[in-house]
Amino acid sequence: FQPLHTLRNAEKELLPGFHQFEWQPALKNVCSSWDVGIIDGLSGWTTSVDDVPADTIARRFRYDVALVSALKDLEEDIMEGLRERGLDDIMCTSGFTVVVKESCDGMGDVSEKHGTGPAVPEKAVRFSFTIMSISIRVEGEDDGVTIFQEQKPNSELSCRPLCLMFVDESDHETLTAILGPVVAERKAMLESRLILSIGGLLRSFRFFFRGTGYDEKMVREMEGLEASGSTYICTLCDSTRAEASQNMVLHSITRSHDENLERYEIWRKNPFSESADELRDRVKGVSAKPFMETQPTLDALHCDIGNATEFYKIFQDEIGEVYQRSNPSREERRRWRSTLDKQLRNKLKLKPVMRMNGNYARRLMTREAVDVVCELVPSEERREALQKLMELYLQMKPVWRSTCPSRECPDQLCRYSYNSQQFADLLSTTFKYRYDGKITNYLHKTLAHVPEIVERDGSIGAWASEGNESGNKLFRRFRKMNARQSKMFELEDVLK
Repeated sequence: FQPLHTLRNAEKELLPGFHQFEWQPALKNVCSSWDVGIIDGLSGWTTSVDDVPADTIARRFRYDVALVSALKDLEEDIMEGLRERGLDDIMCTSGFTVVVKESCDGMGDVSEKHGTGPAVPEKAVRFSFTIMSISIRVEGEDDGVTIFQEQKPNSELSCRPLCLMFVDESDHETLTAILGPVVAERKAMLESRLILSIGGLLRSFRFFFRGTGYDEKMVREMEGLEASGSTYICTLCDSTRAEASQNMVLHSITRSHDENLERYEIWRKNPFSESADELRDRVKGVSAKPFMETQPTLDALHCDIGNATEFYKIFQDEIGEVYQRSNPSREERRRWRSTLDKQLRNKLKLKPVMRMNGNYARRLMTREAVDVVCELVPSEERREALQKLMELYLQMKPVWRSTCPSRECPDQLCRYSYNSQQFADLLSTTFKYRYDGKITNYLHKTLAHVPEIVERDGSIGAWASEGNESGNKLFRRFRKMNARQSKMFELEDVLK
């Protein structure tokens, strides 16, 4: 319990805007001053005469200032990494490369719960980043030497907030207006080098940004794709839902930000004067301007949740023996659902949830859960099929969940393609009633794209959005407990 002024002084050193730095060449369209703390999220957004000023509150750090603060936090780790690699830190002043993971997520209702007024639908969006690794290019070596690797890339402790805004993530215009300057700063940093004092010497850093901490809804919004109910089921390939359910495994990643931009131009200009359907087929569902580059990947957390939702529905259908009949009534479905919920609650202490969450998904996708469900399934043959389905899933799951699959689960990684083929065969035969001409987005990605992404990036789990999601929890808590009660201050306090 220090007096307030000593806390303020300690806080200054920890917050962005304390450390001196420069860019070479200077960043385009970004002010060169470095002592910049919290700024209005709408600054840097030039309004035209027709624009209505955005009716929202947003607060953020300037991107380069926040990155400097993050690097200074890692100063000791960087020096330690150089020593461990036997590198002379006086010689190592240039050639540092920093890889940054970006995450962005909308939060539902964050309105004040107490008070007597009407509940206002207040939503927020958080944009944050994590420094994933720092490497240095040494003379005589082709590859960089990694001197820092984030061990807990999905912890809220390594996930640094950059921008907080009271915006609905579906409000594309306002979201892009606020993130526009962030995108511009990021783009400027790609073409320049940061000169910063680390360990008493000026060193130069280059940055690479990978936007992987987005759920599918946000990816589609950022990349100009149709919403997730579209026939173009995938954010990584051009497959339609029908094609994906026929050929479940053999697809490769084809979409990219640049290609989406080209397709948007075709959509806008319609150079071949095609009908709406022909044009849509040509651009494969790109019908808005891609706004921010994201890395075509799979979000491990939402993949878990999406697949658990799907298994929950399969469990329901198996209890009602849907494979023997067509079109059961709503009442029957409701009855099976309450039977399933009751069983899960009694045997596994799993309370029913309104929307599937990560914890429920993890508990549901276990051998125990499938054994408990099998007690309600009349036919022995169907019970075996369900158990086999879960067994295959549990073999596949560590590959997209673990931070480093080649080290943590090499056997499952080797067998992934075989297991996914088996899984797909089971779905298209025994469970055909659910997968005839349709399949869910995340199930398609799980079966078709995982090995290719792991081969390219080395991991899926490490690049997931969990750190940001955990941060959302903190946001709610700080907003309720630790923030001064004016909206203006509130975001600033939470951002700190």
